[in-house]
Amino acid sequence: MSELPMAKVLPLIRAAYAEDLGDAGDITTMSTIPEGTQATAHLRAREDGMVAGVPVALACLREVDSDLRVMLHAVDGDPIKAGESLLTVSGDARSILIAERVMLNFLGHLCGIATLTAAYTEAVKGTRAKICCTRKTTPGLRVLEKYAVRCGGGANHRFGLYDAVLIKDNHIAACGGIGQALDAAREAVGHMVKIEVELDRLEDIPEALAHQPDVIMLDNMMPEELAEGVAQIDGRALVEASGSVSMETVRTIAEAGVDMISIGRLTHSAPNFDLGLDFD
Repeated sequence: MSELPMAKVLPLIRAAYAEDLGDAGDITTMSTIPEGTQATAHLRAREDGMVAGVPVALACLREVDSDLRVMLHAVDGDPIKAGESLLTVSGDARSILIAERVMLNFLGHLCGIATLTAAYTEAVKGTRAKICCTRKTTPGLRVLEKYAVRCGGGANHRFGLYDAVLIKDNHIAACGGIGQALDAAREAVGHMVKIEVELDRLEDIPEALAHQPDVIMLDNMMPEELAEGVAQIDGRALVEASGSVSMETVRTIAEAGVDMISIGRLTHSAPNFDLGLDFD
């Protein structure tokens, strides 16, 4: 699991605080908590799941008050049980209260993605298939959401439109055919960039293979079709399955022999993970 690029994350945290505090700040905390009040609070899971976003939580706290003292009890990628603590924070009570909601919003979302990813990863255990996310992410939060997928044991598909070629049905239609699109892409990007082509018919596999894609995505196919597609491709390209993957179908899809299963719901539909910050 690669590290989270905090230089990209800090602007997101600052934008979240700007949204939450507005021009007046936390008027509830500032009017009810005496200046200088000290407190200790525990960030606890309220359900079983997978940890993701601890560096984000630390950054949220330090952005408000660099003097807050934090003791970590878990790191990203750890499983966690309901009632267990991720961290304990001590220091100025006002600062902790100001940071609370922004921190919980980020962590609940990221732990939710990691927890869902871990469930899918466990469901295909023992097969060759890797669980992958897609570009179906919350605008502006992709760096965090794809990181959370990795915390849950999944893998990242391309990060954006710029780092890999994925030729889809509309590209093929606009370009004039599968072969034409693959040849044009290879000519444009060179041998260092991976090229994937999406197919929704088994009869298109021979044409695609003739133009040597690195990956063939078999889209919205039944498990028996996927197995036939894997046999046809026969190791000449990696095989990705995509489309309408659920917890009920993912194991059967994996058993068809595909190398990767891409799942949009990992990022666009993961339930929020239930966390709470409790003061002593």
